[in-house]
Amino acid sequence: MSDYKAFRVELADKVAHVTINRPEKVNAMNADFWSEIIEIFRWVDATDEVRVVVLSGAGKHFSSGIDLMLLAQVGSQLGKDVGRNAETLRRKILELQGSFNAVDQCRKPVLAAIQGYCLGGAIDLIAACDMRYSTVDAQFSIKEIDIGMAADVGTLQRLPRIIGDGMMRELAYTGRTIDGEEARRIGLVNRTFGDASALLDGVMEIAWEIAAKSPIAVRGTKEMIRYMRDHRVDDGLEYVATWNAAMLQSADLRVAMAAHMSKQKPEFAD
Repeated sequence: MSDYKAFRVELADKVAHVTINRPEKVNAMNADFWSEIIEIFRWVDATDEVRVVVLSGAGKHFSSGIDLMLLAQVGSQLGKDVGRNAETLRRKILELQGSFNAVDQCRKPVLAAIQGYCLGGAIDLIAACDMRYSTVDAQFSIKEIDIGMAADVGTLQRLPRIIGDGMMRELAYTGRTIDGEEARRIGLVNRTFGDASALLDGVMEIAWEIAAKSPIAVRGTKEMIRYMRDHRVDDGLEYVATWNAAMLQSADLRVAMAAHMSKQKPEFAD
């Protein structure tokens, strides 16, 4: 692990805890954030010792979204030619999308622990995670509509599969803020906790439970779920049959079955 400007990264008990670490700026997503998150998730993917990721924000808030200074910097690069401006903006948007694609495409499960503000670009980020958990008083909002733009880094593409099309449209069109309890009711978060400390403890417990499972089985399960977003049921059945034709030969299967029969806790290799 390297030293990061926008993040703090710790690894313990097979769980990587990735913390957005700009609390004095409400964890706004600056230029360092967008480049470093790709580096971090490449490291996660390449490090067998990491089995699960917990993503959180330092201080009182998860994240207030994209840093407005970054938007100003992009604006300063624009000139008088509409075509060249469009090309510059398109490249920048695709670059930012790539940062959250790195989270979505990570081979390991990513659990978001959310307290305080989760606004704008932060919704794009948590939509790329496997599961989301929050405090009861967390505040969620698709804020882009209030600054005169459409969300463009994944919210409108990923959120309908999480909370349904109609609810996503309501939140995206109105920009209204919902709290943790409403987020739980609509399925945006799996569970709520009383405060930030209980939240992190609870999410870590879930992460450790997943980390104790066969990493081969977890990897296959995540890949099948991700594959099914864009394919028919029969395509998914064909894919899992081919996948498991190889993966069922893993030693993890024998270890898991022996542990189950002997009522022991299995220990899996990285």
